[in-house]
Amino acid sequence: MGEMSAKKNLRLRRVYEAPEPSDGARVLVDRLWPRGLSKADAQLTEWCKEVAPSSELRRWFHHEEPRFTEFAERYREELAQEAVQPALERLRERAAQGPLTLLTATKGVSVSHVNVLIEVLQEGL
Repeated sequence: MGEMSAKKNLRLRRVYEAPEPSDGARVLVDRLWPRGLSKADAQLTEWCKEVAPSSELRRWFHHEEPRFTEFAERYREELAQEAVQPALERLRERAAQGPLTLLTATKGVSVSHVNVLIEVLQEGL
């Protein structure tokens, strides 16, 4: 499978939306389990906490849009750490094999860590 199709395979959805067959692999990329969601309803392929922002960074950001640029820079630094690389590689392999839907409980998906994560994954494909 080519590099372009692997990039197209990556998508972002809220974990509370009903699963769709087109989701392919469904990976939750939040550090905390979503409130009020059962494991059965989530229909996850994997819960990949390692790629979520640190609790400290998440609390600092608090989904305040004016902080997003700085948040994205700090989060990229976290994603560059050695300990995170195996998880990123695993996600890239999933994207190379077919659709990969990254799931978050975040309401404001436009200023979500998942957008940064998708960029970082795409850069490595």
